[in-house]
Amino acid sequence: MRAPNSMFAEHLNNLFPELQFPLELARRILTHASHPAAVYGHNAGHSFMGRRVVSAYLYLLLSSSPNLKPSDDLEAIVAQTLNTYVLGEHIGSKWGLGRVMRWTPTLKADKTKDASMTLLKGVGLYKVQGDAVAAVIGGIFEQFGASTAHRAFHTRVLPHILATKNHAGLPEAFHGDVRSACNRFGGLRGPLVIDRSSSSHPVALETNPVMKDSVGRVEQTDRAALSLD
Repeated sequence: MRAPNSMFAEHLNNLFPELQFPLELARRILTHASHPAAVYGHNAGHSFMGRRVVSAYLYLLLSSSPNLKPSDDLEAIVAQTLNTYVLGEHIGSKWGLGRVMRWTPTLKADKTKDASMTLLKGVGLYKVQGDAVAAVIGGIFEQFGASTAHRAFHTRVLPHILATKNHAGLPEAFHGDVRSACNRFGGLRGPLVIDRSSSSHPVALETNPVMKDSVGRVEQTDRAALSLD
């Protein structure tokens, strides 16, 4: 349990082909504190970091949106959108985290093997997956930088947690802002790593003053947020 297993890095590398996760980082990201192997390191720290990061990104998007009303409660919108269970159900499941991450359900050992997915959801699967999603973003931020994490959030996370009749998420008033930002980053499969030294690959979002300003403030905002206890 102590030695890094390549399957964790392989899973994350398949999700983000442009990125190559170190074995130890991937092991921590996909190990929940409830698992016995957590004594050798788990994802709580990266999950905490990831939550601060995605919250900062969403605050930036909302604060620059022309659809934001003076009466809107930014804190409540962010909390609703980035709810752990929402992240776990709609992003964690999409990323297949439940198939590879290590965690311990609140079930007796003899019932876990044959437990149905419905039962596992009831004992914390979505929450654990949601923590892992935040840990993935935290790990990307730490290992690959704020710009890469910013792109990952706007193309791989936020577009999939828009509120509908079937599930909670970001209110409909801001859906257009999300799609616009996602498109500027190249769409749902847009590049996560940009070679800014090459003039032949301009960054599309920089044509938009609001988004350019938002990106320029990303690293500064993240560092300020993460410095808080």
